[in-house]
Amino acid sequence: MAKFSINLKDGTIDNEQKKELIVGIDLGTTHSLIAYIKDGNPEMIKNHSSSDTLVPSIIHFAQNDQIVVGNDAKSKLIEAPEQTIFSIKRLMGKSYHDIEDFKKVLGYKIIDEDEDKLVKIQVDQKFYNPIELSAMILSQLKVNAEKELGQNINKVVITVPAYFNDAQRQATRDAGKLAGLEVLRIINEPTAASLAYELGTDRNQDKLIAVYDLGGGTFDISILRIENGIFEVLSTNGDTFLGGDDFDKSIFDKWSKELGGVPKNKSAIQELRLKSEEAKKELSFSDEFSCQFLGKTLTLSKSEFETITAPLINRTITHCKKAIIDAEITFSDITDVIMVGGSTRIPAVKNAVKTFFNQKAHDELNPDEVVALGAAIQADILAGNRKDMLLLDITPLSLGIETMGGLMDVIIPRNSKVPSAAARNYTTSVDGQANLRVSVFQGERDLISDNRKLGEFILNGIPPMPAGIPKIEIQFMIDADGILRVKAKENRSNVETEVEIKSQYGISEEDMALMLKDSIINAKDDMQKRGLIEAQTEAKNVIHSGQKFLKQNESILNIEEKATTLKMLNRLQSLVNQGTKDQIQSYMEEFNEYTSPLAHRAMDVNIGESLKGKSI
Repeated sequence: MAKFSINLKDGTIDNEQKKELIVGIDLGTTHSLIAYIKDGNPEMIKNHSSSDTLVPSIIHFAQNDQIVVGNDAKSKLIEAPEQTIFSIKRLMGKSYHDIEDFKKVLGYKIIDEDEDKLVKIQVDQKFYNPIELSAMILSQLKVNAEKELGQNINKVVITVPAYFNDAQRQATRDAGKLAGLEVLRIINEPTAASLAYELGTDRNQDKLIAVYDLGGGTFDISILRIENGIFEVLSTNGDTFLGGDDFDKSIFDKWSKELGGVPKNKSAIQELRLKSEEAKKELSFSDEFSCQFLGKTLTLSKSEFETITAPLINRTITHCKKAIIDAEITFSDITDVIMVGGSTRIPAVKNAVKTFFNQKAHDELNPDEVVALGAAIQADILAGNRKDMLLLDITPLSLGIETMGGLMDVIIPRNSKVPSAAARNYTTSVDGQANLRVSVFQGERDLISDNRKLGEFILNGIPPMPAGIPKIEIQFMIDADGILRVKAKENRSNVETEVEIKSQYGISEEDMALMLKDSIINAKDDMQKRGLIEAQTEAKNVIHSGQKFLKQNESILNIEEKATTLKMLNRLQSLVNQGTKDQIQSYMEEFNEYTSPLAHRAMDVNIGESLKGKSI
């Protein structure tokens, strides 16, 4: 069968085979890095505006609509906190309620929609999600690489924490696509770190490795077994909200208490946060730190720092214990311990890990760079330059179903291992809905009209319930032969249907190449369409709920409140028909602000009515 390579920049398919450079990217909470293979060895790519390999994962939106990423953006944290976004990785795949505590130290605005949906960040009158923001960082890394290497960079391997869930991995993949990159593989950070230390590159090695990864925003401990060049994750444990940012926050909280409370000014908050970060770094090699802040002298000793951060370090050790238990091994089985992440430079962290595992950990490589170096090695394996490593079969294109608005919801992403299984939960959109049509598609575009339909079936006999109440699980299962089975089950009633689909039938490699090319050429346009459709769908639900609220609480609301609410619902409906995504989201925020007090009052009245005459 003929092979085709894709020039993703100009959209052409070349019949001539060319050796293509695939790079590895560590998309981090605090910093992001990119690496490649040069003469058989991994090399870091430097930030084009400095000699540093670290690119701060920070974005600044300037007044002239210019987007600044990296060191230049970091300098704006104090000057313009509301236009400067940081720690985006902590928001990936998260809802507003997931980050309730973390948002206190943010200078930028996160929208509260009181719903378990992907968070939105507001900058002036524009709204962004973590996928779009992460894509901006990836785009900057792409620019840096192309400037240093003098060639186009289109294919990448991106690393994520081992415990990242499906939503977080899919969000990372989408960010790469939006940045104009073909993400060949999402790999676990501990696997990448092991490769960087050449553990597993020798097929004769049998290793049991503990990877202790304490980064800027996340911590994870992973236990890996490596046999004959095959990596197997035995267990992983960790916390998506435990990292260097929390060490900074411990200092921030201590100093805020000494100052009589958290500063009211957002610029002052960011200045104090940055001074806290500076103190953490200096106390890794000094016994005392002092600085000036708002005319006052702030001090912190190394012993004080170790006291206030001891609970954080103990939390990491607790996760280590759980990982050992889950892997069903003993401490003596561990052959190597690897330290990853800038926060592992803290002496108290090193001592705790050494004591727990009863051995010195590998820290010879730069802990900030080790994951990116390993990602570059994995990229080299995918490029076919390392024949001694085993690569498992993967799915060639993403598989998913049609959701409201004609969108493609990916359940098994492209490049997933085969055999594979994944499931997602859905519900009905209409009261009393008894049947649900499940349409299965294959492809990389956001709209199902741009993808290939594989088949469909109907889940019959759903008991009549209000919209949103049924719990319907859609499960995709691919066996080793690439045969896809799809099951739909309503979990409350156990009604279920299952069908078998040959997922790759009729798709040639040339067709796949064309579909991949289209997905990246149209990534920006697709994301804009998806954003508008999602905003329209969300607004329709708000309108439906608002109309229901007016009808059910007519006696509670006064004439002016009813008139204003109805007027706002009509305005929102007109925006659904002809407004932009940002206009719809901005007006929904305005509508929520107005109706929230009304909803709380109505709830109080209704609860009071239901309890009347009853004793508690």
